[in-house]
Amino acid sequence: MTRPTYRRGLAELGDGLFAWLQPDGGWGWSNAGLIVDGDQALLVDTLFDEPLTAAMLDAMRDATGIPPEGIGRLVNTHANGDHTHGNALVAHAEVIASRAAAREMAELPPQRVAQLMAGARSGALGPAGAMIAEVFAPFDLASARGRAPTCTFERELDLVVGDKPVLLRNVGPAHTAGDVIVYAPAQRTVFTGDILFIDSTPIIWAGPVGNWLAACEWILSLEAEWIVPGHGPLTDPAGVRRVQEYLSFVDREARTRFDAGIPVEEAVFDVALGEYRHWLDAERIAVNVHSLYREYSGDASPPDVVALFGLMAAVRRRLRA
Repeated sequence: MTRPTYRRGLAELGDGLFAWLQPDGGWGWSNAGLIVDGDQALLVDTLFDEPLTAAMLDAMRDATGIPPEGIGRLVNTHANGDHTHGNALVAHAEVIASRAAAREMAELPPQRVAQLMAGARSGALGPAGAMIAEVFAPFDLASARGRAPTCTFERELDLVVGDKPVLLRNVGPAHTAGDVIVYAPAQRTVFTGDILFIDSTPIIWAGPVGNWLAACEWILSLEAEWIVPGHGPLTDPAGVRRVQEYLSFVDREARTRFDAGIPVEEAVFDVALGEYRHWLDAERIAVNVHSLYREYSGDASPPDVVALFGLMAAVRRRLRA
């Protein structure tokens, strides 16, 4: 099996399956997927803004002959905007998501993200805003309209695209409250959403970390030929294990400091990242330790996202010093 070069655009996986890849896989640069059989098509995720999504849909039409209005189903793997903000461009599709993801999408629609970005650019959010403005500068967040799910499910949903069976499994809460993996068994292909970040740092917005580790084990059990991550290049079992190893490392380091009574912000700066400091977006250790502390203490309150970006900005400055 020859792996496609990691470059922006459509990678053909064979038998009507495709991956849309966006290097470098960092903040906002997510992947998507397409499953086609005859005149039927299922899209896995849209992108962070409508211009990026439109370019992807044009390339998919050129490769398959199926225009955006011919896509019958859209699966959003989770609620983050870099996987959902282009939904309005697939206007005729049934939009499928887990119930938990649908709730999160309703709580943080594109309009609120655009307001956050405007506040960041104005300087009103301080160091947190400066980082938000920097990492999301390439994206046209102001024009995203969004489109809510029209079909939701709790744990598993079986679909058929033409004659191709497709399984949707909600493995969340993990990265977010609801994380769906899309599996095409006959093609031995799995679209993992943000359960996999390859060559960049995973970020635990929700947890528990045990669910995420279990999701990685399930991916490995599939013995898939093609593994399409939410961010980064196409990967293999070794890539899945690297994600597991990172999550296990952060869990051990955070637990040791939590049990020792070290305050969370002190713990963030106390963790020696070793090789992981060279991963893309290594500052996400701040969110990961913070989320794990909340998990250990049983704190179910929603995190202060702006404050967490401020903490990540401080970690980023330290790493770059």
